Amino acid sequence: MKTVVVTGCGRGIGLEFVRQLLARGDRVFAGARRPEASSELMALAKTQRDHLTVVPLDVTSSPHRANLAATLGGTSVDLLINNAGVYGPVPDSLGNTDEEAWLETFRVNAIAPRQIVETLLPHLRTGARPCIALLSSKMGSMDDNGSGGAYAYRSSKAALNAVGVSMARDLGDQGILTLILHPGWVLTEMGGPNAEIDVSESVAAMLKTLDAATDADNGRFIDVDGSTIPW
Repeated sequence: MKTVVVTGCGRGIGLEFVRQLLARGDRVFAGARRPEASSELMALAKTQRDHLTVVPLDVTSSPHRANLAATLGGTSVDLLINNAGVYGPVPDSLGNTDEEAWLETFRVNAIAPRQIVETLLPHLRTGARPCIALLSSKMGSMDDNGSGGAYAYRSSKAALNAVGVSMARDLGDQGILTLILHPGWVLTEMGGPNAEIDVSESVAAMLKTLDAATDADNGRFIDVDGSTIPW
């Protein structure tokens, strides 16, 4: 049994991580910005009291992050899944820059994951084979950008990738792995109706990657099929 912290659990990929982790017997601390608005998460909390703790968590909020650490207390964390994210302004093409929306996208997608890691480092350091998963996107790859646009989202995920590589370098010698994951084009509210895989397939594949991770994977940018994504 692992102890796992997951952010952004109100819906979509985060909620499915909670489902699948509970199904295999893990202990889960699930953060959601407005957990009371997620009927599915709250239903799980009622039926899985011994294995699931739901925590109100706006990842950009210092008091919320402090409350997460206080809720964990002396509990060790084996796996941290930084899933919370936003797409940012739409439309986002040249000629209509929304500076504040762009900055907020960076706060959520690139800065907050680092702050969550900083908050939980004492818990990760005592975990069993501790691992940090950063949910990124192929849209953060310069090599893969064939369509342009989506400036805020693309740049925030590219920044997250850089954060992840630095974490891998800084924490690797402490025995903490950092993996940067692309979940695929997933059928969620953010992914839209034309997505290629459903949320269950995506999460199962990412958990398989995380379970099999070794030192050789530290700092890798990994596709949902396990291959390395070019930067």
